[in-house]
Amino acid sequence: MNAFHQLHRPGEPFVLPCAWDVASGRLFAEAGHPAIGTTSLGVAAGIGAADEDRATLTATADLVGNMRRALPETLLTCDFEDGYGDDPVAVVEILRGSLSNRQDDTLAVNGINIEDSARGRLAAPEALAGKVRAIKDAFPDLFVNARIDTYWTGEDNLGDTLERMRRYADSGADGIFVPGDLDLDVIIRIVDACPLPVNVLASPRFSRSQLAGAGAARISTGSLLYRTAISAAVQSLEGLAGDRPAQTANVLSYLAFSERSTAQSSS
Repeated sequence: MNAFHQLHRPGEPFVLPCAWDVASGRLFAEAGHPAIGTTSLGVAAGIGAADEDRATLTATADLVGNMRRALPETLLTCDFEDGYGDDPVAVVEILRGSLSNRQDDTLAVNGINIEDSARGRLAAPEALAGKVRAIKDAFPDLFVNARIDTYWTGEDNLGDTLERMRRYADSGADGIFVPGDLDLDVIIRIVDACPLPVNVLASPRFSRSQLAGAGAARISTGSLLYRTAISAAVQSLEGLAGDRPAQTANVLSYLAFSERSTAQSSS
């Protein structure tokens, strides 16, 4: 079992910060987080594309490559949307072609999220099951986090969620991710039924210790940190427009930030 797999301990969840550029990834690593993810919303926003619309493949691959060069020792996982394709064989080739290390043809990431919806609509569970099976056959060491979008798309059906979970687990997934603003009792029922570590989103209602008590093994920030940063920027701009001095307390200096924006390793 590799180091990324070992981070997933039910009841002792690690927090996975999701980056949108090299600087944010570096800062999250410097804050002591052993693994960094990517946010598909932040990536999509950076290129003017819709999230989860199969438009972010090149930008995600570029971000992963740059983050790997900047953080060669950090564990990386990325949002791979629905695999950017329908055919499992094609998805494997897309994964290999976009996220391979240039030096040795291994993957530049330790894990991926791959979801069972595209363009806001759920796909049949056998679609993701086939992709998961093909990916694990090709990359057995890759942590494949199967994302179940029942709650994310508003179809809050626990029975369907558990059935999809069983299919993806049987197909070789390493983890299950059920995003959404889930009640603790729903998380507990998923965890109790799941043979794999369960990933949830950071919650506006529950703390890390509460999510730990429900059995979560990983807490992803998703797009939260990106949205928080942009919201803070808008608030700062409103202050300037309102004839108030620029607020720079607790803001990184230009030099400190610029030092972290290069893709070259600082080690």
